[in-house]
Amino acid sequence: MTKTWLSGLVTGLFVPLAALAQELPPPLSDADYLPVNPAEAMLGQALFYDPILSGNKTVACATCHHPRFGTSDGVSLSIGDGGIGLGPARRADPDDPPEQRIPRNSPALFNLGARDFTVMFHDGRLEADAASPGGLRSPLDADMMQGFASVLSAQTMFPVLSRDEMAGSYNENEIGQAVRQGRITGPGGAWDLLSQRVAQIPDYAAQFQALYPHIDTPSDIAFTDISNAIAAFIAFEWRSDTAPFDALLRGEVTFEGAALEGLALFYGSAGCATCHAGQFLTDHGFHAMGTPQIGPGKSATFEDHQRDDGRFRVTGRAEDAYAFRTPSLRNVAVTGPYGHAGAHRTLAGFIAHHADPVAELQNYDPAQALLSGAVPDDFAILQTPEALQDIAATVGVPPVALSPDDIAALVAFLGTLTDEASLAGRLGIPETVPSGLAVP
Repeated sequence: MTKTWLSGLVTGLFVPLAALAQELPPPLSDADYLPVNPAEAMLGQALFYDPILSGNKTVACATCHHPRFGTSDGVSLSIGDGGIGLGPARRADPDDPPEQRIPRNSPALFNLGARDFTVMFHDGRLEADAASPGGLRSPLDADMMQGFASVLSAQTMFPVLSRDEMAGSYNENEIGQAVRQGRITGPGGAWDLLSQRVAQIPDYAAQFQALYPHIDTPSDIAFTDISNAIAAFIAFEWRSDTAPFDALLRGEVTFEGAALEGLALFYGSAGCATCHAGQFLTDHGFHAMGTPQIGPGKSATFEDHQRDDGRFRVTGRAEDAYAFRTPSLRNVAVTGPYGHAGAHRTLAGFIAHHADPVAELQNYDPAQALLSGAVPDDFAILQTPEALQDIAATVGVPPVALSPDDIAALVAFLGTLTDEASLAGRLGIPETVPSGLAVP
């Protein structure tokens, strides 16, 4: 697909070819996605919505990744274990509150079954790597990397081991206790205990035995089998390639007005496509953009700070300080708040920040965040001049002059990435799950 269709007068807007700094990507096809077994996806659907995989049996994958909120949860920073409700209405359980918020924004799940997606999480701590054990690279031990069918499957091992996401505290349940004691793999480890829970449910046991040839009895079900099924569901359910932008790439439609103007800015003078490149509008790289930091930050048990050093925590390289992964922009209009900590509730606000990160960081208004029960501590980093200077010093991009009309046009273009079919999903939300627990 060439750029020639952009030349000419469209509703009074002239878009010269020279204004585009980057070619439009080719349209997506089946070849861009890994194949999915529909029966495996159906099993994964039940597991994705079933709280049986959380320590206290109160949190499912869908709690923080719900289709009602664009496969995220509509808030800056989630409340996992110890929360009540869903989405922006979720709040801390007064009888059993969480120890802290989840420190990073819940990412959307669209197109994670595509071949391009080989890196997971805001800091990229999980990557496909043929030279590493199990074909995966992560901060976890090598023996934990075996048996996952894909990097998408392997990412499920992190939330079930997180106290604040799904595991719960060590004094609340056997999963949280096993995690605290470092018992993850092997008999009696956290994954084994979760697998036993699933295996003891006849409906699940029958489905696993029918689906996987290596499972002869319920006791053969491993955590990797559970995660592989969940990955199949995510890949099947939220494939997104039927948005108006996709129709444009296939030559089936043209854009007019603000959407056309925004496209020209995105691929031209605004420079968005420098990082938001390719069919999924991401280079899968890591960039320091001075994004405001809110919430508890990322720190080890022995550390006492609220910073989130981003990619630096994975690589240890100074140049990776405060760098975070470029997100895909598919369905971006419905997946806010934005940024690794969800500091901006509006897309226009986030675009304005990206246009001039250093100035916007200094002038950030905490009211742009969307937090349940916000407390002053949520903004500790932003109230520390030295921390702001450190973050601003890592920004390596020059400011871009964008008028309010330019930002509105970019928002209009990004709206063409909204794919109603993927938002609705293909299997949908089940009314019940085999455990009998409440579906989020």
